Amino acid sequence: MTFSSAIALFSAMVILALLPSLSVMTVLARSASLGFRHGALTSLGIVMGDICYIFLAIYGLAVLAERMAVFQIVIQYLGAAYLIGLGLSLWRSKSAALDIEKVADASLTSSFLAGFLLTLGDQKAILFYLSFFPAFVDLSTLSLLETVGIVAIAITAVGGVKLAYALIADRASSLLPSAQTSRAVSLVAGTVMVGVGIAVLFRRYP
Repeated sequence: MTFSSAIALFSAMVILALLPSLSVMTVLARSASLGFRHGALTSLGIVMGDICYIFLAIYGLAVLAERMAVFQIVIQYLGAAYLIGLGLSLWRSKSAALDIEKVADASLTSSFLAGFLLTLGDQKAILFYLSFFPAFVDLSTLSLLETVGIVAIAITAVGGVKLAYALIADRASSLLPSAQTSRAVSLVAGTVMVGVGIAVLFRRYP
């Protein structure tokens, strides 16, 4: 992989990560309702899910991915139920800032899992990477060092963009830190999470 192809790959992944999507909405919702740490953990979960699919694509495991269809459907439904559950918990949360902080401290892992399960539940991700990478690198001759480079590019590009979204959402929600505003943010974020979960639940692939 040449330097120019690495730059091209990085630029393409940044642009794709910037596009409005279920993952972006999930990061925004978690960060706005529970703080930047939760947005960051959700972003990490998304990146880790992407890395799993990147390795599948790089090492030509398309056949294995097809055989994992049943498993992927289970993950899809599990992820949908998990996201909807997170949304409902935000709806039920109290408006007081102290209560929100307690929820935040107790559910950092849930934010990571929200991003991770959302990404793993995307059955077309492996097909996307299988068709995406050949435009930038020759997968048949890819070395271990180049594989590490691709993973680093994905972490920087995708993770950087998602973290930026998380920071923006956190700063926006902190401008009006009253209890009523916190409650409103929780309701909006909960609605977004439930909506994302429903979208994942009924998402179908050819």
